[in-house]
Amino acid sequence: MPPKAMRGSSDQPRMAPQSLLCSQVGPRRWLFFSDTLLETYGALRFSGMTERELEQQLHTEGFHRTHVWQDAPHAHYPAHTHAALTAHIILEGEMTLTIAGESKTYRTGDRCDVPSGTVHAARMGPQGCRYLIGEK
Repeated sequence: MPPKAMRGSSDQPRMAPQSLLCSQVGPRRWLFFSDTLLETYGALRFSGMTERELEQQLHTEGFHRTHVWQDAPHAHYPAHTHAALTAHIILEGEMTLTIAGESKTYRTGDRCDVPSGTVHAARMGPQGCRYLIGEK
């Protein structure tokens, strides 16, 4: 998919506004931080799914390496990149990702996938954050 194209509820590509931040309930959506495309599952809640089931879901999607990570309240990771696509499913607490100067907060049950090479920073919420990470 070319940058700046996104899929909506009809699953047909459409052009995204320059600085769209979205968090839609439902199936796979596309999230933009300015010119950077992030694939996300938005505010899809994983209620009723165990950590093991979530991990299996990531494996089914091709995330071969998974692990649970926990950060202290207000922990901060300065701008960095990852060599592989990473999925983050928030199990407890919250995490705010900042990409291209724009921030989005993810809470329990939310998922956000960050493409390899995308410069981003993260800050955990006041209760910290526990999350499942998948790496392709």
